Amino acid sequence: MLAIVFMPFITVPLYFLIGIRKRDNKYTKATIQLHDVHEKNIHLPLNSNALSRILEKNGIPSATKNNHYELITKDTEAYARLMEEIEKATVSIELGTYVFSYDVTTKKILEALTKRASEGIQVRLLLDVVGSLKSYIWQKNFQSLRDAGGEVGFFIPMMSRPFQSYINLRNHRKIYLFDRKRLLSGGMNLSDEYLGEEHSTKRWNDILYYLEGPAVFGFSQIFHNDWNYATGSTVQTQLPLEPVGSAGKSTVQVVPSGPDIPTDALYEALLNTIYACKKRIWIVTPYFVPDDNIMQALIIAKHKGIDVKLITPKHSDHLIADLGRSPYMRELDAVGVDVVLYEGEMLHAKAILFDDLGGMIGSVNLDNRSLFLNYEIVTFAYSAQLIENIESWMQDLMKNSTKGMKQPTKLREAVENMMKVFAPLL
Repeated sequence: MLAIVFMPFITVPLYFLIGIRKRDNKYTKATIQLHDVHEKNIHLPLNSNALSRILEKNGIPSATKNNHYELITKDTEAYARLMEEIEKATVSIELGTYVFSYDVTTKKILEALTKRASEGIQVRLLLDVVGSLKSYIWQKNFQSLRDAGGEVGFFIPMMSRPFQSYINLRNHRKIYLFDRKRLLSGGMNLSDEYLGEEHSTKRWNDILYYLEGPAVFGFSQIFHNDWNYATGSTVQTQLPLEPVGSAGKSTVQVVPSGPDIPTDALYEALLNTIYACKKRIWIVTPYFVPDDNIMQALIIAKHKGIDVKLITPKHSDHLIADLGRSPYMRELDAVGVDVVLYEGEMLHAKAILFDDLGGMIGSVNLDNRSLFLNYEIVTFAYSAQLIENIESWMQDLMKNSTKGMKQPTKLREAVENMMKVFAPLL
């Protein structure tokens, strides 16, 4: 508001360029009408009923049982699994990602996609125009795929409607669908920074998960809604409403968030679950710029004697984000929260463990941009094996970490406090 008053000639055009969230007009993405899968699959563990009720009241479909849920923490394993699923697909390959950088890894991915498209498989590649800006500007690299019958779409093209596209609202979802029955998702984008054929010590530390079962239906709905909006397609893809059968023993709830969800369902669920925890709250996030409600909830949890851990990179890839997050991390450190600073390469994973109830994994960071601006998607998964796997992975991260925040210099403290003003935009 101050900027509009004192710098109207700069701020007013910028306001219309960036836009605001959850405002409907003919250019913004319509809200998603999410549907449950077959009713007999909708079952939740008894101790997660409160979480389920909040999500369902916000229009999020119920959890489904009989899913196979598998955590993937190695870069080479993620690449191998992606290429394997591309090769074995028989009907369709639909990949949606925030970052797509043309490099050694994605060149091989594009070659595999082109081969499958030439064999008659439906191939769709959906990229965010901000996260994949170089790929958007230089689209020659996709020509072979398009010539083979594959399709490439960009979410909110900037040049077509610069003052209606709302480039501040970015599609941060990672949805890698195969035959609309099998899925890879999590935090990994498509570039050599995240995954590759050979292991690299310079690669970012991130995770994917493999999902098979009725929960995949939710991802299919969301991908096709995103695709139709980005490409202007009016063709409604027929998605199977019947369950695909028993693929495993995990109960999974798919939770999207963003401007196309009428309410802040994910935010409400996180806040409620933090307050409801009785044993532990372990958080892994690369960017920690929460709002006051989440900060207060974590502080109260620590005062109640709950084991609260924040695992985050010692230095992220964004200096501004590091400056913005430091005051919040120091505040948690001061009340006894374990602020764990990962010493390895950039930690880009996003996950939370709530007691022994289950875990949340997905694309959402614990910051204002992810929680209130970006299009995101996560899963709440409830199974003892998954909890053990996430806990083991987090413990491995902590072995290569230091604890606690150092006292800043006066200059650093002043800059950090100034950056808190801009925290909602980080």
